[in-house]
Amino acid sequence: MSLRDHPDRASWDKALTDAVAAHEPSLVVSAGFMKILGPAFLDRFGGRIINTHPALLPAFPGAHAVPDALAYGVKVSGSTVHLVDAGVDTGPILAQEPVPVLDGDDESTLHERIKTVERRLLADVIAAVATRGVVSDGRKAVIPSE
Repeated sequence: MSLRDHPDRASWDKALTDAVAAHEPSLVVSAGFMKILGPAFLDRFGGRIINTHPALLPAFPGAHAVPDALAYGVKVSGSTVHLVDAGVDTGPILAQEPVPVLDGDDESTLHERIKTVERRLLADVIAAVATRGVVSDGRKAVIPSE
């Protein structure tokens, strides 16, 4: 669903909300979506939207996490799976896994290693949330143990 097919963000937000709601999802995964979800969507699906981020949040939020991490000179980056809230990469963290930054890494090599970890971590989190749910208390989100 393209933003340019709608006269404004509010109508896009409503159309996206209605389209997803038609499927009655128990969980929404926005990994790779790269758009900020609007208030109608967040009101409808809040607490049930999962996203990934190619850094260890709260470090390096936003669309340029990998080049930002390299520019900062960190020795470890990684992947974060988090719940989505109204901020940009500010939702409660569900899982994280570090990825070392190697000598000679560039944006492409580091991002590829992060994506490998991210895909596995996301699948693990989706399975855990689908079977055990999430307990949220403000900033803290926990997937109960088996």
